[in-house]
Amino acid sequence: MIFVLLFLEFFKTGLFAVGGGLATIPFLRTMGESYGWFDENVLSTMVALGESTPGPIGVNMATYVGYTVGSQHGLWGALLGAVIATMGLVIPSVIIIILVSKVLTAFRSNKYVDASFYGIRPAVTAMICAAGLSMIRNALCPALTLSSLNIKALILFIVLLVLTNKIKLHPIIYIVASGIIGAIFSL
Repeated sequence: MIFVLLFLEFFKTGLFAVGGGLATIPFLRTMGESYGWFDENVLSTMVALGESTPGPIGVNMATYVGYTVGSQHGLWGALLGAVIATMGLVIPSVIIIILVSKVLTAFRSNKYVDASFYGIRPAVTAMICAAGLSMIRNALCPALTLSSLNIKALILFIVLLVLTNKIKLHPIIYIVASGIIGAIFSL
């Protein structure tokens, strides 16, 4: 039953998380709250790992959640969970891409189609910004009190924000450096 639930939840996420992998974060947050599969801290870790590993972040997170949830049923359950969650996330996109490719050329000049694409952009941007702000809050000040302010994380955030805007290096350099600094900070 858990595998059917995994598939359905990720199918729903894949169907409605328009705008890419970061748009899946609000859906994942709801999943974590509804089923207790993970909490806000695990979600932040999933996003960090999903962003720092090859492949689309949404797919990486779906695979991670499926593996974690399925691992209650042993190694084969973990592997099955990873595949089911990933397929649940990807299948709606494949179906939509096939359907859209068939009709978009005929309707691309339609003013209502253009208007709907225009309207979707700000909604997707707002969802991604809300997820990003939530992650910043969780990383820097999880309890929303001054005493819970993580000074080391705040310093790292500010330094990386300045560096990424001033010094154009490959993102992998920043990811690896952040991982090393995070490991040193945790000692």
